[in-house]
Amino acid sequence: MSDAVTRVLIADDQEMVRTGFRLILEAQPGIEVVGEAADGARCVELARRLRPDVCLVDVRMPRLDGLEVTRRLAGPDVAEPLRVVVVTTFDQDDYLYGALRGGAVGFLLKDAGPALLVEAVRAAARGDGLVSPAVTLRLLRNLDHGSTADTPPVPLSEREAEVVRLVAHGRTNQEIAAELHISLSTVKTHLTSVQLKLDARNRVEIAAWAWRTGRMRDG
Repeated sequence: MSDAVTRVLIADDQEMVRTGFRLILEAQPGIEVVGEAADGARCVELARRLRPDVCLVDVRMPRLDGLEVTRRLAGPDVAEPLRVVVVTTFDQDDYLYGALRGGAVGFLLKDAGPALLVEAVRAAARGDGLVSPAVTLRLLRNLDHGSTADTPPVPLSEREAEVVRLVAHGRTNQEIAAELHISLSTVKTHLTSVQLKLDARNRVEIAAWAWRTGRMRDG
C-alpha cells in the first residue's frame, strides 16, 4: 500500500452515519476506510490493532463514550498516541472539553458537510489539527466569560497575531501558509512561539484566547 494512502477508522453507533462517512471519504483519492466500530470499546480495540492514521470518533457511543475513547487512544499517558478527530453536535460541549484535554487533534460537527469532513481527515493525517469554525464558536460561547481586563496582555509579533487570528477562524496550517504567503514550517514556528507565550496546549486554546481577548476584531 502506498504511503500516500490515509487509513481511517470510523466509530459511530449509527450505521447510517458510518456509511455516509465511508462513502464520502472513499470517494476521495488517497483515503481508505480500514474499519468501522459501533461502540467505543470496539473502536479502541480496532484502533490499537489496525493503527489507522486517523480515528473519527463520535462523542456519544455505547460501552465507552468518545471522551474515554480519545483518552485511551490519544491521551497524555499513551506511548504511541493516535490522531483522533472528535465528531460532535452543538449540545455536547462537556464532552468536547474533555476530548480536547484527552488529546483530540480535530473537532467536527456532523452537519459540517463533506468538504470539511475530508479536510479534517487530511489535516489530522498531516499532524495539522482542524477545528470547525462553528465548533470553535460554540466552544467560546461556553468559556468563562471574564472581561478582557482579566486577561494579561501578551506580546505577539504582527505575524504571530495574524496567525492567531486565522487559527481562531478554523484555518489549517497549510491554509494559513497560503493566505500569508509564508512556508508551512514558518507557520509551525509561529504557532510554537504563540503556544509558549500563551501557555496554550493546542490550537483550540489559542483560538479561545483570540476570541476572549478581542483579537478576532482585528480582521
